[in-house]
Amino acid sequence: MTRLARPTSLLKSEKLRIIANLLTTATTKTIMSLKQTPIQMDRSLSIKAWLAPWLTHPDTKLSKVAGDASFRSYYRITAEQNTTGNSLILMDAPPDKESSHSFISLAKAWRQQGVEVPQVLAHDLQLGVALLEDFGDLQFMQKVTNIPSVEVNQLYQQALNQLSGIQKLTKAAAKEHPLPDYTHELLNRELNLFDDWFFEKLLGLPKASLPKNWEVFKQALITSALEQPQVTVHRDYHSRNLMVLETNQLGIIDFQDAVYGPCTYDAVSLIRDCYLDWPEATQQAWLAYFHQVYCQQAAPVSLQTFTRWFDWMGMQRHLKVAGIFSRLALRDDKPNYLLDIPLTLKHLVRATQNYPELADLQAWLTQVVIPNFNNFLQQRNNG
Repeated sequence: MTRLARPTSLLKSEKLRIIANLLTTATTKTIMSLKQTPIQMDRSLSIKAWLAPWLTHPDTKLSKVAGDASFRSYYRITAEQNTTGNSLILMDAPPDKESSHSFISLAKAWRQQGVEVPQVLAHDLQLGVALLEDFGDLQFMQKVTNIPSVEVNQLYQQALNQLSGIQKLTKAAAKEHPLPDYTHELLNRELNLFDDWFFEKLLGLPKASLPKNWEVFKQALITSALEQPQVTVHRDYHSRNLMVLETNQLGIIDFQDAVYGPCTYDAVSLIRDCYLDWPEATQQAWLAYFHQVYCQQAAPVSLQTFTRWFDWMGMQRHLKVAGIFSRLALRDDKPNYLLDIPLTLKHLVRATQNYPELADLQAWLTQVVIPNFNNFLQQRNNG
């Protein structure tokens, strides 16, 4: 049985070596850290007291599970450790750094309307904690890289079908948290992350050296996004935010930043994932599939128009993500995200190749941006 190849920009051994070097400055955090300030210690004791009625033993030690790019932390409470008899997840979101309001509101509303998000068993917004259904540890990304191509296609179609379900949700599906619009201002602010964090702060290049038509290009990306039909957008719908459940359904997480915006945004997040690289023909086949799914529930649009929306939306997202990954490394002490930038830039270059009017931009990316980033990564690794 054949498997779809997953090309990578770095050999696995080389990538592991670079990660090891980059992580020498990274920090680890625990819910009861010995280096906590008095305020943090008070909060930890408050969490312990809040959690006590759910635990079978007051001194239960929780195991930390993989987190995300935010300040949230997650801890597993096994079936034996809690009174429900099922494994649970404690979400710890310090309220001075992360608001849990949107997550809790959307989780409750979306679940009621059939979207596979974790059940919220209990929460305290002031304390910044919640007890959630445990979706396990098997990420979509891990699953699809270890199965035959037929099963990969089935899982991607399933993910795109579930995305269609999200897009059917109304803007006010969660009455306590109506979705904000994906406005011109927000789209522009996201694009500026590339200028500020990637180009200037990470690469050390002056903004004055950006292409002379750079602002015109960014505004064209925004115009394309705003002219699309607007739907409910997860805003981070990719292989690390989908969990493969024991039922073979896909559990959806990390949806708290949802907005009401362009219909191709989540599809490009999944198909042109910043963590997985599939052959171009495979990506186009998944795009065509989603186009058919979309047209069954919305006003029909040609595949040509839909593809252009998809490509230009992808360029906006990948510019944003390059900036976010840079900020995570420089500001938040998470250097491992630097290793996901090469694929992000690769997706960006691929998209520009489809449009002759972007030939100069493509040349700038391949001749200036990518070589400068490669030099930065090599110098950091050697240092």
